[in-house]
Amino acid sequence: MIMQKYLFHVVLITLLPLIAPAQKITYSEPEKDDVRSVDFDIIGKIDNHYLVYKKIRGNHFVAVYDNEMKLADKISMDFLPDKLINSDIIAYRDYFYFIYQYQRRNVVYCAAARMDGDGKLIGKPVTLDTTLISFFANNKIYNVLYSEDKQRIGIYKINSKDESKYFLTYCIFNDSLSLLSKSINTINIQPNSDFLTEFSLDNDGSLVFVKGSGNSRQNENSVIQDLTLLIANPSRDSVTIHPLDIPKIYLNDIRVKVDNINKHILIAAFYAKQKRGNIEGLYSILWDRSIDSIIIEKQLVFNDELKSNAKSEGSTRSAFNDFYLQNIVLRRNGGFAVVAESAYSTSRGVYNDRSNYMYGNPYWYNSNSYLSGSPYGYTYYPWMSPYSYGYSPSQLTRYYADNIAILAFDSVANLDWASIIQKSQFDDNSDNFIGYGTFITSGHVNFLFNQFVKRTLLLQAERIDPQGKLSQSPTLKSLDRGYQFMPRYIRQVSSREVLIPCQYRNYLCFSKVEF
Repeated sequence: MIMQKYLFHVVLITLLPLIAPAQKITYSEPEKDDVRSVDFDIIGKIDNHYLVYKKIRGNHFVAVYDNEMKLADKISMDFLPDKLINSDIIAYRDYFYFIYQYQRRNVVYCAAARMDGDGKLIGKPVTLDTTLISFFANNKIYNVLYSEDKQRIGIYKINSKDESKYFLTYCIFNDSLSLLSKSINTINIQPNSDFLTEFSLDNDGSLVFVKGSGNSRQNENSVIQDLTLLIANPSRDSVTIHPLDIPKIYLNDIRVKVDNINKHILIAAFYAKQKRGNIEGLYSILWDRSIDSIIIEKQLVFNDELKSNAKSEGSTRSAFNDFYLQNIVLRRNGGFAVVAESAYSTSRGVYNDRSNYMYGNPYWYNSNSYLSGSPYGYTYYPWMSPYSYGYSPSQLTRYYADNIAILAFDSVANLDWASIIQKSQFDDNSDNFIGYGTFITSGHVNFLFNQFVKRTLLLQAERIDPQGKLSQSPTLKSLDRGYQFMPRYIRQVSSREVLIPCQYRNYLCFSKVEF
């Protein structure tokens, strides 16, 4: 039992973005250019430098901060073309890859640049793949994935011009960007019925994903009645197809997770008993790669007590109807834990519910999803915040982020425990300051989030132990007035440090937390 607790902590440290109650907080100085619109992505800590990628008015930079979060250098990425379609960052201990897409004439390129801890280019950028198109691309063509150990990097694209089939092209590279395999496969589909869920890449370079079947028309695309597991193995020039026999339920918010240790594939989703019905529970399938078969299939019904605890105060909607799966943590013993959050939005008084979305959070950018989102890690528009100048209530979209549910399961998918973190957040025309980040301290997983206290945003934390017991975390120290934190963009940069983006007088800056 003690060993299981220890392993659970190790897995959480590995897979969740982490910080801890702060002993010291150091703020960067806001730059004059970081006030209007900034696309940014926190790269990490390399060679004792803290690196942040920024795109400002079409110009691309790597901001290099020293140990005191003073700007040591600002490196122009002048090797990039004038306009990027999309970019992704994969960070290693001594370097990082900047993978980007751009178009020249009728060709879309997917290229990669290797860069060091000073934010400088190592060698020359390399082209990973190209696509010939007959139009101007506004959205990304390629999707980028990497394995848990970062030894395999995958890029894939899907051509869906034929209504009866998808054409899947995927390339697998090693950590030196040497091409290991390239395959083109055909996936048959039923028009207006079939679609693909999120993709995962295992440590062997296999591409794992699920095809859902139901009704993909507008306002009905959350109805999923049939599932097929698909595995594209780089050693075979084909996609293996495994139909999954599921009960007569309707799935929503399907997630796929690869267990590299136990050679399993976990598929998890919320479910309802009827079309557009209330969420009744969590459905899970555990697939064993060694025998190519389902070994566990469970349909957990949420009881009345859990539903009552999960329901937001004052809500008239059924519990869990607004919850979306945010994270799945795999345990070495074959068990798993899921973290879900209540999230929704309203526009001009109209409620936007989960039936308008194929799966996933209605407004959260998910970097592991193939669905389109911000082409960069995060886009900062301070004038859209009600706490900034220029806020216009005439164009109101209100975003909400309420309670968090943490459910832990054993190796046969039985529920170990369930805990609910109570919170209530909203923001107008911006979701900058709502949501949560996670961190670990002394055997506890902590959840950090903003709450309104007497019309002031205050940073608060709740912690949970391996048995699911909740308690309030100690207050963070050195929280200077005037800084508003964006905790859901926390990035772990070392074993005892994190970076958190924040706003100060309409300027974007970053805080380094040491613990």
